[in-house]
Amino acid sequence: MKIKNFFGHLKTITKHKWLVFKLSIKAGIPLRGLLHDLSKYSPTEFFESVKYYQGGKRSPIPVARENKGYSEAWLHHKGRNKHHLEYWNDADAKEPPIIPFKYCEEMICDKLAAGMVYLGKNWTKESEIEYWNQKEKNKILANENVKKFITEVFEDVAKNGVNVTINKKNLKRIYDKYC
Repeated sequence: MKIKNFFGHLKTITKHKWLVFKLSIKAGIPLRGLLHDLSKYSPTEFFESVKYYQGGKRSPIPVARENKGYSEAWLHHKGRNKHHLEYWNDADAKEPPIIPFKYCEEMICDKLAAGMVYLGKNWTKESEIEYWNQKEKNKILANENVKKFITEVFEDVAKNGVNVTINKKNLKRIYDKYC
């Protein structure tokens, strides 16, 4: 394990947490933002992510999957963080549930912050809807109404920007429209 990877990963996840916190304040959920992703500092998640660290430009999780066939960090993370769509997947359920609003708010902040961290100066207000449509929307198991909520929020971000879109009133209006 390289010391450079250790401090690089620490910097990346801390920057991500900071951006989620700032977005969570805008969304009216500062406590959720403060507590967001604390499991990333646990040994299970942290050390695998250090091992597969990608210079802060890409998540180490897909690289762990490529090398081992799975990511212990991801399995640990998604099982402890309700703001992930995957947390709500139950193989025995008929369909995925509608995720409670507070976790949907946090999820939006999380996805935006991840894009901002990994894309850096290349991030634009269109980045999240492009990523969502190309990489996630049709590939992930999630309630269709929750997907519609995410889609509309990211379309609003693309059209109006983060500062206009990310606030409790607007997010709640969109959530109530679908969920």
